[in-house]
Amino acid sequence: MLEKLKAAVCQANLDLVAEGLVIQTWGNASGIDRERGLVAIKPSGVPYDGMKTEHMVIVSLADGEIVEGNLKPSSDTPTHLELYRAFPKIGGVAHTHSLYATAWAQAKRKIPSYGTTQADYWFGDVPCTRAMTPREIKTDYEKNTGAVIIEAFKKLNPMEHPAVLVASHGPFTWGKTPSDAVHNASVLEFVARLASETLRINPKTLPMQPVLLDKHFLRKHGANAYYGQK
Repeated sequence: MLEKLKAAVCQANLDLVAEGLVIQTWGNASGIDRERGLVAIKPSGVPYDGMKTEHMVIVSLADGEIVEGNLKPSSDTPTHLELYRAFPKIGGVAHTHSLYATAWAQAKRKIPSYGTTQADYWFGDVPCTRAMTPREIKTDYEKNTGAVIIEAFKKLNPMEHPAVLVASHGPFTWGKTPSDAVHNASVLEFVARLASETLRINPKTLPMQPVLLDKHFLRKHGANAYYGQK
């Protein structure tokens, strides 16, 4: 079932390791078949070494029940499902504990748009969620992680801000495909490191001018985008 999707999700998980975004079993990637309402995701706690397509688990978007697979899905599956339900245009989600992005999440700080490198991907800041309440943590923790992400995007377009920092936890990214989600996770880690270095050089650095932010984001993603080849 969904062999192409499972293969894409397996490769996305392996790419997280290849990009240096994941060590041990600290991360996961998933993909969705919107027509069938099914999600493929990495199994829980399984080492990346030797991971194969057949190890991916298929779950129902509607209720999270396992549809295919002999292994338990990632413990973060409820978070992925919440994001797919709330953001209908995304086709892949990735979660890591990459060093610099996670450091910003642990500091409970958004990443301001200091320069054009970030503006090529985010139409402004990389948002950070609020801290979760004790009740949210104790009951349905993973589902509530998705809920606080969605809350942070009440006034944001997830396709213009393809990442979030979950306070005290780490980053989640997404895209049109599982591969896109991994790509955005890689860019996010670079941007987080770049912001850290910027503040080390000049702790008083202010965000870039809005007109420059608009120019860089819209020339790549706007209605009249002209970046790249047709």
